[in-house]
Amino acid sequence: MAKLINRSSFVALPVFVALIALLIAFGFPFKSYLVSLRQQRLFTAEELSLYNGTDVNLPILLAILGSVFDVTKGKSHYGIGGGYNHFAGRDASRAFVSGNFTGDGLTDSLRGLSSSEVILIKCSFLPNDLWPCMHPLEILRDSQFAARFWPTPLRVKSIIEWREFYRRSYKFVGKLVGRYYDIQGNPTKYLKGVEAKAARGAQLLEKQKKEEAKQPSCNSRWSQGEDGEVWCDDGFPRLVQRPQEIALTGKMSKRCACFTEDQLSQQGLEVYEGCDYLSKTCRV
Repeated sequence: MAKLINRSSFVALPVFVALIALLIAFGFPFKSYLVSLRQQRLFTAEELSLYNGTDVNLPILLAILGSVFDVTKGKSHYGIGGGYNHFAGRDASRAFVSGNFTGDGLTDSLRGLSSSEVILIKCSFLPNDLWPCMHPLEILRDSQFAARFWPTPLRVKSIIEWREFYRRSYKFVGKLVGRYYDIQGNPTKYLKGVEAKAARGAQLLEKQKKEEAKQPSCNSRWSQGEDGEVWCDDGFPRLVQRPQEIALTGKMSKRCACFTEDQLSQQGLEVYEGCDYLSKTCRV
């Protein structure tokens, strides 16, 4: 019996070596495969919570949509006492889209959010060293500011792009088992659904941009404590509906666009209140 086992082992070894040689000959990417295996570390929520910055001997980790990143190089922000420490040691994906950084807001669930809410603040603010644009926390400290700007479609980006920002800026270290990845590290139906929903939001925004590019927007000027004004260098300012807005936010909104005199008879064009029919500048 022992001789049979030894003989089988002797036969199996050359077969295994031959198989490896064959894979190498056909260009199997062993290096990429091994790197992939190293990056497949799977965390439970309990394990991830240990990396919240309280233990100086451990890296600081956070997760977004189940992808786990090492943000230790930003420990002044993500460590204890840092302004973004509430993201450390957990997946708080919902906070990236809702602006709720306390209690139930610090969860990975996106249930109940519309397509427009599965997209985030566009980089229309001054950047800093750690973020592609101002972090939502800084914007949402002022609730009036948030109420005005947070839902605006042209100022939002997909949460997927925040995840990609972390991929570019920080080290990806694994996946969080749960809502977005199963115990084998495979994407769940929930993650695929979120990605599809975000992609749909991005498509609608792109479609809206292309449609609005056909009719130039008004120039505008605003100052605190004073009325604003809109004007057209060529044409006349009119308020028009934004048809894609209903799909993005569930409600309609209007924008100011410039129309030539021969276009003013089109349906759906609204003259600003108190503004002359052929005025190029209107107070708002």
